[in-house]
Amino acid sequence: MTGSAGIGDLKRLLIGPASHGGVRCELCATPIAEPHAHVFNVVERTVLCACRACGLLFATPCAAGGHLRLVPDRCVAIGHTGGPAWDQLDVPVGVAFFFFNSALQRVAAMYPSPAGAVESTLPLEAWADMVAAAPVLQTLESDVEALLVRRTRGRHESFIVPIDLCYELVGLVRRHWKGFDGGEDAAREIDSFFARVGARCPAQEGARPS
Repeated sequence: MTGSAGIGDLKRLLIGPASHGGVRCELCATPIAEPHAHVFNVVERTVLCACRACGLLFATPCAAGGHLRLVPDRCVAIGHTGGPAWDQLDVPVGVAFFFFNSALQRVAAMYPSPAGAVESTLPLEAWADMVAAAPVLQTLESDVEALLVRRTRGRHESFIVPIDLCYELVGLVRRHWKGFDGGEDAAREIDSFFARVGARCPAQEGARPS
């Protein structure tokens, strides 16, 4: 689960409108437009808004000692994952994301909660079974891409997504969750989020953008 962002990923992230918005690059303070690149701090697990120049600096895994990584924009729908493998993971919620943490050299399981992103400390031996069921998971970029799984409200769906989308979902849950089950507002926001993710996926499953 290693590699570098593809050329198509970089084009979509780094070629954008020239006009400046109200957002500034969190690395050099240059005003930047929407959409813009994101850089992921692997150590602190934070997403940083980046200008084109700063994004290019961290386009290779070895840049900044691997601590800062340009987030690609690949979204791939991989259909149903789960069954016995999901049950063995024993994740206590219906929405979770999984990514390979290069610092710890293992797969981390995270799930959004009203308190933020919670890391599961449960054993992940079943990950190999999930990869066997969906070989495209072998192409996950370490740290900056994740398997996002939803098994709620009668829906079973899985995607390869950029890590910044996972933390966008975490923020969405924090803002809208109410009570024990989240409430209807949170449910609608989560439905809308997954609809947007699905719309970003190419028609051909497992294909990288070019």
